[in-house]
Amino acid sequence: MHTLPSEGKVPERPARGAARPWGGAAGGAVRHGQGRGAERIAMTERLRALGLMSGTSLDGIDVALLETDGDGDVLRGPAMTFPYSAEVRRKLVTALADARLIRRREERPGRLAEIEDELTELAAAAVSAFLRRQGVARASLDVIGYHGQTVLHRSARGATGGGLTVQLGRGPLLAELTGVRVVYDLRAADMVAGGEGAPLVPVYHRALAAALPQRPLAVVNIGGVANVTWIGRDGNLIAFDTGPGNALIDDWMMRHTKVPCDTDGAAAARGRVDGGVLRMLLAHSYFGRPPPKSLDRGAFTLELLDGLAVDDGAATLTAFTVETIARARELMPEQPALWIVCGGGRRNRAIMSALAGRVENAVVPAEAAGFDGDAIEAEAWAYLAVRSLKGLPITFPGTTGAPAPTTGGLVAVAGM
Repeated sequence: MHTLPSEGKVPERPARGAARPWGGAAGGAVRHGQGRGAERIAMTERLRALGLMSGTSLDGIDVALLETDGDGDVLRGPAMTFPYSAEVRRKLVTALADARLIRRREERPGRLAEIEDELTELAAAAVSAFLRRQGVARASLDVIGYHGQTVLHRSARGATGGGLTVQLGRGPLLAELTGVRVVYDLRAADMVAGGEGAPLVPVYHRALAAALPQRPLAVVNIGGVANVTWIGRDGNLIAFDTGPGNALIDDWMMRHTKVPCDTDGAAAARGRVDGGVLRMLLAHSYFGRPPPKSLDRGAFTLELLDGLAVDDGAATLTAFTVETIARARELMPEQPALWIVCGGGRRNRAIMSALAGRVENAVVPAEAAGFDGDAIEAEAWAYLAVRSLKGLPITFPGTTGAPAPTTGGLVAVAGM
């Protein structure tokens, strides 16, 4: 078994979320062992789900607790982040390189199999630490929604041999280690059906935004890759990856400063945008494609920035992220009345300020709308796990290009 950092413990960040007690189960009584078999679940039943998300920023595991019926009844609980150690981040960079050799989803060339086991064990440790810290009984959980760590995402459009998405993380092993039913591999069915396999969070964005008066509404997630969900006046969804989010900025800062991000956008604020480099970055064929569309973290490299000063490179990459998000409005049927920004990018002042100057209406961080900008993706995976158990669709023609609303996910149960 992998030895976890800090004497077997996953490093924790302070908990976030509602103050209500979460020690019992959904509906009040503790559910000893409930939810671990294949029992029929009523569509109106609220389940308690734990969502685990590791994004393309490669920064750690977000864990969030949710009670939901998988539709409009959503009760958000506490959330925590468990950062990856520097050693794990280095291994993940290696994993991204090894993943380029994958031709079939089950292949694990290089050290991928070893890293996959390690990541699954880290996920199990994060679950245990979260439950202990929050005083939540393990037996009260109905399901864990497990994303895993994306190491390859190749769109079906224009890809030789078709689309391919690979997330490292073994659902059956996580079920054994935690003793809780796990829903995992939620992207694959959509790709088999002809969709992009991403983004999957829009249906949760719609549930979260139901109480907000503004329509149309745009929810932007700026992680390693940035994506946008447009929610129409009638609840119609359009979603797609807009382009790089934080990934290129993070890679640039790590390469030149050994710091994994541009804290507060300070380097970008000091630098000057290189217009020529920016134009070349924006000339990529991806930006000429209509949605739905999705992007791999490795679709862009830093080669065009060779020779730029550190701050100028940060400024140019920040402008690239902002411009691709702003141009997304050209692909929407109607201008959003409000832009809500979640993910790590909302903390980058240079990104937020520049984006506010490039779109017509207000740009606000997720917290201004009553959301937790760090937890939305993990909450979404809890929500999607419940929808999967109930056979409800998790992707739609307007979000991934699937020909029809499509459910997905595999279920792993301990001891089976």
